Amino acid sequence: MEPVTAYLGIGSNLGHREVNIRSALELLSRDVTLEVCSSIYDTAPWGFHDQGRFLNCVCRATTRLEPRALLKAVKRVEGMVGRRRTFVNGPRTIDVDILLYGNMVVSEPGLEIPHPRMARRAFVLVPLEEIAEDLRHPVLGCSVSELARRLGGGDSGRHGEGVRLWGGPIPVLRIS
Repeated sequence: MEPVTAYLGIGSNLGHREVNIRSALELLSRDVTLEVCSSIYDTAPWGFHDQGRFLNCVCRATTRLEPRALLKAVKRVEGMVGRRRTFVNGPRTIDVDILLYGNMVVSEPGLEIPHPRMARRAFVLVPLEEIAEDLRHPVLGCSVSELARRLGGGDSGRHGEGVRLWGGPIPVLRIS
């Protein structure tokens, strides 16, 4: 299989959040080639609000894994970093979502690509816009910048509601 560009959203709101994200990236690099990661953003919880704030980032990766195999790798990484599934949108040590996989559209039990809620989530669109502002959503047909602009609001007017820059871009460790 030819390499495919995938975008992964990564978040944590339990424990040492930045350490959890960095651990997930290191483990993911065994299965994908991480090309670039956004800055880290401190974000309000989405869905279930009675929990701590998240740290979130988005990474661009290339992979030869098919979408289902990539999902399996992502779930394995989540488990290795200590993810315990409690309830939908609940607190978590780590969360890794496949946001986009090339221009592919997948709708299968347990796997939807593009991520079905990404266009409504500032904590996804703000970091994604940082690394791929002109990238087009394969279903909606508009750019990431357009989607982010539609959400508007936020702390500085540039960032979405409840999204604040927390740390700079994460350097990608390249292992040959």
